[in-house]
Amino acid sequence: MRSIVADTASQRRICHNEKISHAKSVMPRPQRLNRLTTDRAMSSHDQIAAILGTEILKGVHRAGDNMPPEPDLIKRFQVSRTVMREVTKTLAAKGFVVSKTKVGTRVRDPVHWNFFDADVLAWRVRIGLDDEFMRSLTEIRRALEPAAAALAAQRRTNADLARLRRHVSEMARSGHTRRSFAETDLAFHLAIGVASGNPLMRSVASVIEAALVASFSYSSPVDDAENQDITVQSHAAIVNAIEARDAHAAADAMLEVIDVGVRRIDATKKKRGAKR
Repeated sequence: MRSIVADTASQRRICHNEKISHAKSVMPRPQRLNRLTTDRAMSSHDQIAAILGTEILKGVHRAGDNMPPEPDLIKRFQVSRTVMREVTKTLAAKGFVVSKTKVGTRVRDPVHWNFFDADVLAWRVRIGLDDEFMRSLTEIRRALEPAAAALAAQRRTNADLARLRRHVSEMARSGHTRRSFAETDLAFHLAIGVASGNPLMRSVASVIEAALVASFSYSSPVDDAENQDITVQSHAAIVNAIEARDAHAAADAMLEVIDVGVRRIDATKKKRGAKR
C-alpha cells in the first residue's frame, strides 16, 4: 500500500480531501506563534492526528463511541499500519482515546482531554473559539499569570528587567501589524514566566498563546492608537511593579492587562452587533 509522502504536495492533498482549509481559518495567527499555527509544514503523522483530533473535538466521533476500525483508517489516509498506530498513540497521550484488546479504540470523555497540550489547543483554535472557551482561557490566565508576575517581582534579575523593558519598548513602536504586535505581546508574557523562576509557569505558554490568538482575531490594540498606548502603559506598569519588587502591585497590574483585553473584545463585539 502506498504511503503518504511528507512533502508539500501531499500535505495539501490530505488537507483538501479532509476539507480542512487553512485559507479559511477562523482567525489570523501571528507568525511566530508556531505551536498554534495550522499552516505550518506537518508530517503525515501530524496531519492525520490533527484531522482525527479535530473531528473528535467537533463531535464527529463522540465520547464513548469507537473510532473507525484501523483497516478503514489505513485505507482512508493511505498510510502504513505503523503510522496509523503511532497516530493512535498520539491521540491516547492527549487523553482523546483509549485502546483495549477486543474492544477497539474508544473516544474518551472530554474531561480527560488535555487542553494544556499545544496541539489540542491548535486544533481547538482551528474550529473556532466560542465565548465559553474564551472565558475558560481568561479564567486560567487570571488564575496563573498574576501569580507569575508576583513571583517575578520577588525573584527577578537585572537581565529579566532589561528583557521586559525591551519587549515594552517594542510594543510601543509604530507600524505594527496585528501579527507583529501579538508576537511581541507573547514574548512579554513568556518573559514574565521566565522571571518567575518557576518552570511550571513557563509551561502554560500554549494557553497564553491561544488566548492571544483568540483575542487578536477580534480586536488588536494596533487597530487604534489610543488602545495601543493603553496596552503599552498597562504592560509597563507590570514591569514597574516587578522592578520595585512589589509582588501585590505586579499581580494587580497583570490582572488589569488581562481584563483590558477582555474589555476591548467585548467593546468590539458590541460595535459589530450594533452594525447588524
